[in-house]
Amino acid sequence: MYSIFVRKIIHVDMDAFFAAVEVRNHPEYKGKPLVVGGRPDSRGVVSTCSYEARKYGIHSAMPSAQAYKLCPHAIFVCDHNFSDYKEVSEQVREIFFEYTDLVEPLSLDEAYLDVTENKMNNPSATLLAEEIRAKIKAKTKLTASAGVSYNKFIAKIASDYRKPDGITVVTPAEAVDFISKLPIRKFWGVGKVTEKKMIGLGIKTGADLQKYELYELIELFGKSGPYFYNAARGVDERTVEPSHIRKSIGRETTLKTDITDKEEIYNILKEIAEDIGKTMDRYNAAAITVTLKVKFHDFKSITRSFTADRPLNKSEEIMNHIWNLVSKTEAGSKPLRLLGISLSGLSGKGFAEYDPQLKLPFKESLDKDF
Repeated sequence: MYSIFVRKIIHVDMDAFFAAVEVRNHPEYKGKPLVVGGRPDSRGVVSTCSYEARKYGIHSAMPSAQAYKLCPHAIFVCDHNFSDYKEVSEQVREIFFEYTDLVEPLSLDEAYLDVTENKMNNPSATLLAEEIRAKIKAKTKLTASAGVSYNKFIAKIASDYRKPDGITVVTPAEAVDFISKLPIRKFWGVGKVTEKKMIGLGIKTGADLQKYELYELIELFGKSGPYFYNAARGVDERTVEPSHIRKSIGRETTLKTDITDKEEIYNILKEIAEDIGKTMDRYNAAAITVTLKVKFHDFKSITRSFTADRPLNKSEEIMNHIWNLVSKTEAGSKPLRLLGISLSGLSGKGFAEYDPQLKLPFKESLDKDF
C-alpha cells in the first residue's frame, strides 16, 4: 500500500434541469413527455427534455422537428422564462458555497466542487455529496445526481451513472476497474468520428483502451493520445478552478401560495435575514449593499437596493433596510410568489480576501474517507 495526495471532487449535475423546473412550476406536466427548446415547426433544437420524453429517443441538441416526429403528443415548452432557470441555478450555487469556495460551474445545471478541505470539516466527500443533494431538493424541489471521486474526469462520469437522483462514489482503489467497464463513448473527447475510429480498432471499452501503450495512442490519435492513455488509467491532474471570487450572498424562497399580507411578508423576510445573518457571522463577513428581490404572481420580478455608509452583517440591520425597500414596491397590494434578500460588496474571510489559487496541504486520504 502507498499513500499519495488525493483530492476529493464532487460533480453535481441537476436532473433534466430546464424540464424539471418547468414541471415544478407546472405540476400538470408531471409524468408527461416534455420538451424544452425550439418550436417543432422551426429550425430550433431541444435544450433538454423530461425522462418520459427520453423514452421516445428524444435528446438534447436534437432538432425539435425530429423530436415532434418521435413523440407528437409531447408537450413543447418554447416560450420558457430563462430567468427562472437562472434563479434556481443561483440557489443551487449558494448551497455549494456553504461547503467550499472551490466551485467550478460548467453551466447553469452542473459544477465541480473540491471538498478536500471544506467548511464543514467533514472528511467524507460522500456524506457531503448526500447532504448537498438533500439541501438542493429541500430548497428547489428538484433532484440532482452526484459523482464523487478523486479527480474531475471520474467524478463527472460517475454523476451520470445512476441518474436521475443518484450518487456514485469511485475511490482510488476502484478507479481502474470502474473505467475498464465504461463504453468508450463515455470518455470526454470521444465524439462520433473518434468513436467510429476506435471501434474500428477494436476499442469498445475502457478495458480495451487500457491495453494500448502511450506511444501507440500518440501514433493513432496525435495530441489526444496522452489524454486517452491517462484517462484509461484514472489519471487527471486538473484542479477545480473557481470562475470568480464570490461577490454576493443571498437567500430566497418561492411561496407555496401567493400572498399580500404584510405581516406574513415581514415574517418571511425576517427569517431570511436571520439565515443570512448566521452565514455572515460564520464567515466573520460584512457587506455594504442590501438588495430586496420580489416576484409577483404574474412572474414579474423587481429588485430594490440600498448601499449603507458602513459595513453591516447583523440580521436586525439587514431587516431594517429591507423593510424600507419593501415600501418602494407593490408588495402588500399585488400578490407575491417569491421573496429574497442578497448582500453584496462583501469583505471578510472567504469573500474579497479569498484567493482562488488556494493551495491545499498534502496529506494522506484513504478510500474509507470517501
